[in-house]
Amino acid sequence: MFERFTKDARAVVKGAVEHAERGGATVVTKEHVLLSLLDREDSRAAAALRRLCPPDRRPSLVAALAEARRRAGLSRADTNALADLGIDVGAIVARVEETHGTGALSGDRKDSGWWSGRQTFSREAKTVLEQSLRVTLARKDREIGDEHILLALTMTGGVVAEALADHGVTYEAVDSAISGTPGP
Repeated sequence: MFERFTKDARAVVKGAVEHAERGGATVVTKEHVLLSLLDREDSRAAAALRRLCPPDRRPSLVAALAEARRRAGLSRADTNALADLGIDVGAIVARVEETHGTGALSGDRKDSGWWSGRQTFSREAKTVLEQSLRVTLARKDREIGDEHILLALTMTGGVVAEALADHGVTYEAVDSAISGTPGP
């Protein structure tokens, strides 16, 4: 599949690996893919992101991702469902961090055990890349571009899609932005 990726899409994948390495993570996640997309400057996805989530709003997006990481990657829907069962995720996070330190639930600590030195992709990150192929085929495009990766991120649910939607980056908005049609 990687042979179908454009230069920009390959740069996103490589950038995601670099983000994971810089953060000391042993696995590349959907969050790393998004952070890599946010780094892009001259591509279709970069143009869509500039239009939908201008640079002055990006710190808020990155902060939302960091807050979700502190909650062990639980989305608001997950947190609300647990609250309905009488489980206070905020209290649990506070207790764990009190005992083990800030970010103890983030899942990307450097001391997480044996590591081969080669970055692997989480199941969710692989799903995004697979979904980008489906998006490409559905749009009848020949190659997988970084815009297809961004569209896939908005579709796969979870914390990254939730944070993007909270910042106006939905499938429909990205589709409009890359198609050149007026967005919502």
